[in-house]
Amino acid sequence: MYPLMDVSELEKRRAGGARTVLLDVRWALGDPHGHDHYLAGHLPDAVFVDLATELADPAVAERGRHPLPSPQRFQDAARRWGINNGDVVVAYDDSANMAAARVWWMLRNAGLPEVYLLDGGLAAWRAAGLPLEQGKAQPRPGSVTLAADGQMPVLEAADVTAWIEDGRPAGRILLDARAGERYRGEIEPVDPRAGHIPGAVSAPTSENVESGGRFLPPAELRRRFESLGITDDVQIGVYCGSGVTAAHQVAALELAGYRAALYPGSFSEWSNNPHLPVVTGPEPRGDGGPAEWKLGDAQG
Repeated sequence: MYPLMDVSELEKRRAGGARTVLLDVRWALGDPHGHDHYLAGHLPDAVFVDLATELADPAVAERGRHPLPSPQRFQDAARRWGINNGDVVVAYDDSANMAAARVWWMLRNAGLPEVYLLDGGLAAWRAAGLPLEQGKAQPRPGSVTLAADGQMPVLEAADVTAWIEDGRPAGRILLDARAGERYRGEIEPVDPRAGHIPGAVSAPTSENVESGGRFLPPAELRRRFESLGITDDVQIGVYCGSGVTAAHQVAALELAGYRAALYPGSFSEWSNNPHLPVVTGPEPRGDGGPAEWKLGDAQG
């Protein structure tokens, strides 16, 4: 299913009176003021979604910084946002949909079919000269019934471990959606170890979008992923720091015609386990070669 809706299409829906639930997911690593940004100006009738409390359980080392919430907690949140069965939902943020993709993925995973990202997010809305609204929207509670989970493919740490035990297996590829410097281990601002999961290929989400924050055209995205070794017969897994921007990568892959599994715990979960290996450097196997791949030898 095509994951994007552009500003013109959203405006046509609104002008025609078509019911559309708008979700504002203003969040960025290092910026705790998403709600304040929302109150200062958001799309008319958009509901604020708090990523840290509504799209995640509290952080725990064994599950990462943004564990997925329980299905019941997530359904309760979706009803607070005013979602009913059959609604069209459009999510956006002010960071090229890097955060909004989280709720897009979660709602799709919970069986809601008509969920889209506003291509270009808030920046595209502003660029079109369309009005913003201040203050807090007060939606009427919804009655949506969400599936427990399982509509989108998922990887757990044990699955990733199986993928890398014997080196990178044929027919599988694991993409690291973080910035290149974090993949290489040059910096690590939040997680306990720097580097990447052995065998993972660096594929920063920033390269999925153009300068204005819109996704690249599907053909360009397909060429990008092909250059990383992806083909139609390869199983794809994606992780990031805490399972947020990896959802953006899943959306980009879907645009390019590929289906990918998300590792929700991502590097924040992986790097907290001293028994799981982490390597550094620009190559998938790291600077130290195959010896670094041996499971159980990593130092915490």
